[in-house]
Amino acid sequence: MKILVGYNGTVVAQAALALAREHALMFKAHVIIVTSMEGGSSESPEQIGQVERDLREAEQFMKDRGVSCETRQLVRGLSPGEDLVLFAQEQAVDLMFVGIRKKSKTQKIILGSTAQYIILKAPCPVTTVK
Repeated sequence: MKILVGYNGTVVAQAALALAREHALMFKAHVIIVTSMEGGSSESPEQIGQVERDLREAEQFMKDRGVSCETRQLVRGLSPGEDLVLFAQEQAVDLMFVGIRKKSKTQKIILGSTAQYIILKAPCPVTTVK
């Protein structure tokens, strides 16, 4: 079994990671922890460095309990939602975990919703954590 965790270091992403770890332990699953960045000039070297640190910490969090895992930092010019769904298809993922936070209707219209896109388009079941 393969589990994908969409991870960006936030509190809700950490909650999703913790729940994914429990599932991985129960089902002896392999976990892929993924951060997606659009790339280009929109990310600073500091942001990229923070993502790398967050992924290392997430990987250690899994390995501390003996969970098989790997991390991926995707920079393919896609929105995070598109990137995670495509990656899940490419890797034949069985289950996805994503953290969600409440947004106003205006924020959703202007910014879109990564979690909503993933829930609607994912090739597998998606567990959301808040």
